[in-house]
This record gives sequence, C-alpha cells and structure tokens, in this order.
Amino acid sequence: MRVLVMAKEPVPGRVKTRLCPPLDPAGAAEVAAAALHDTLDAVLASGAEECVVALDGTPGPWLPRRAHVVAQRGGSFAERLENAWAHMRGPTLQIGMDTPQLTAAGVDEALRLAEHGPAALGPAEDGGWWALAVREPRRGMFAGVPMSDASTGERQRRRLRALGLEPEPLPTLRDVDRWDDALAVAALAPQGRFAATVARLAGAAVTRAARA
Repeated sequence: MRVLVMAKEPVPGRVKTRLCPPLDPAGAAEVAAAALHDTLDAVLASGAEECVVALDGTPGPWLPRRAHVVAQRGGSFAERLENAWAHMRGPTLQIGMDTPQLTAAGVDEALRLAEHGPAALGPAEDGGWWALAVREPRRGMFAGVPMSDASTGERQRRRLRALGLEPEPLPTLRDVDRWDDALAVAALAPQGRFAATVARLAGAAVTRAARA
C-alpha cells in the first residue's frame, strides 16, 4: 500500500499566493511548508509501505529522507496527476498538501478502502476533492475532469464510475486555499506545525495592522 503526495516546493511567490494578504509571499511559503510537513508526518506514521512525493520544484531539507521523490511532469494539473500515477502500482492513496488536519488514522482508513474496494474519493468543502484511493491505478482516471472547479469532485466521481471504479466516500475535509481556511484548519489540528505557524503569522499580521 502506497501514498502519493502531490506537492510544490515552498518557494515564496509560487505557493499559497491566495493567502496574500494578509500574509506576504514569505509567510505564505512558510504555511505551505508547514502543511506539507504535517501531511508527510501523518503519512509516515501510518501503515503505508511507501510515501511517494510527486514534486513540482527542487527537493530540499524540508522533505523527509523516507519519502521517495519523483518530478511532476506535464502542463496541466490533470497531466501531472496522470504522470504521477504512472509510478504507482497496487493499492494507492493520493493526497495533496492542502489538508494538514489529516491524521495517520485517516490515511490508514483510506488505504483500507483502497485495498478492499475498487476506489474511494474524499470530497473537499469547496466542491473539489482532497483524496483519491484505488486498488489498482487505471490510465485516464482524470480525463475530462476540470481542476480547481466547484464541480471537480462530482466530475471525478463520475469519471471513476465510468471506469468501473465505484468510489466509497471518504470524510469531507476543508482545503487550505485562503486565510480563513488556514485559521479554520489550524483550529482542527492545534498540535501540529501548521497550527503553530498560522498562529505565529496571525500574530505578526495583527501587529503590522496595528502599526499601519
């Protein structure tokens, strides 16, 4: 059983730009790095046999040594997903770096569904999806599915059905896209690096506003 994590190098100006304002690009990159850290912590604490990170960017010390890194390839995000899945065999769970509230138990449950059923899909509150698990990867799983759209989750579910992969539902989670998302998710997982980073940057933002 494997976990595939789609991730982006936390470079200021390239990640989490919708957190600006109230954050600056450097702060947004810190939030992204913290989200990825907590996500990988959950994966590595789970029963997954391997953690594969499909990375957009250059690996750095913020990646754990136990993670196997492959480069993202392709123009559109759907192409990048398809190419990343080409590395996977057997029961696999794919997640991103936008749900740092995910726990090791949550990873294990998704992997269990991937092992015993054809597929599982985790919807996101914004209409997208945060997790996809399948027992055996298929080519074309993302064909015709619009990305970053309010209909993405439902269209992905239909695409899986069309391939004969009736997906079991995973819990609905909130993605971290904007600052209010970051605050809400940090409150759900107050013990992680993500929550600590958000709290520190929120305090700094309040101080800047007071001085303005």
